[in-house]
Amino acid sequence: MQDALLLVDVVNDFRHEDGGALLASFRHRQPRLVEALERARGAIPVLYANDDWGRWDGNAPGLVTDAIVNGLGGDVVAEVAPADGEPIVLKPRYSAFDSTPLGLLLESLEVERILLAGMATEMCVAQTAIAGRELGYKVTVLAGACACVDDRLEQIALEYLAEVVGVHIES
Repeated sequence: MQDALLLVDVVNDFRHEDGGALLASFRHRQPRLVEALERARGAIPVLYANDDWGRWDGNAPGLVTDAIVNGLGGDVVAEVAPADGEPIVLKPRYSAFDSTPLGLLLESLEVERILLAGMATEMCVAQTAIAGRELGYKVTVLAGACACVDDRLEQIALEYLAEVVGVHIES
């Protein structure tokens, strides 16, 4: 069984309505995300799925550079940004599977289990986990390596994922 680490929306400029709350959570949880990333690199595929922020140019490297150079949390984004050769799938919706080639990428890598981290737990991470399960993947959410906008909604989302969807939650 091939595992892959999927990081959702970690490339972020935090210049949006929930940006302040999300950045505060990201700063608090970022060390666990860095730890998960360090464990994965060289052992399993590391993949990124990131909001395209309304940019339809497909320029993922430009999105990364903009978040690091011009974003409010460029210092923490830089520590979890994609390394050379790590694919970035740009997504227009909450789920990393919705209208993206992520499924094809996972299939080509023969991935059976997705280790999921990133932000926001109660939004994009949850939707990606649900879609992954519906497509037949085993999904583990690395909850300690996920940032959120609202702690209460995050807890509800994690309980729903575990108790209804069948996602494994690792804290």
